[in-house]
Amino acid sequence: MGEARAKQLADRIQVLVAELLERRVKDPRLGFVTVTDARLTGDLREASVFYTVYGDEQARTATAAALESARGLIRSEVGKALGLRHTPSVAFFLDAVPESAGHIEDLLAKAREADAEVAKAAAGAKPAGDADPYKHREDDEDEPAE
Repeated sequence: MGEARAKQLADRIQVLVAELLERRVKDPRLGFVTVTDARLTGDLREASVFYTVYGDEQARTATAAALESARGLIRSEVGKALGLRHTPSVAFFLDAVPESAGHIEDLLAKAREADAEVAKAAAGAKPAGDADPYKHREDDEDEPAE
């Protein structure tokens, strides 16, 4: 029951934080932010919010500063909306999924190129020995028995 409740509240926190960033936080440093995930500890005391930012490193740094300055407002609004006895503390973490996905896509493209080269080399290749190097039963019948 505890894990399910924490997951349910984490999902609610994710939605609340996304709405707050869109409607209430008016910091000009805040870039194009997407809240990707939220996790809540089992004792419901600490919430970790993961986000991505569209843009370069400067946009990520500015957004991190804006989120840090708005953390108190976000925490109080989350506490009001959830109605828990203890409002969880909120920490923001930059989600590295897009960069990891880009790296994986690059590796897959290299693997596809290598596969294409191997297939191209194998297209005109002929076996080194007989086309069918395995013995068959009819071959055994032709040989005299000792």
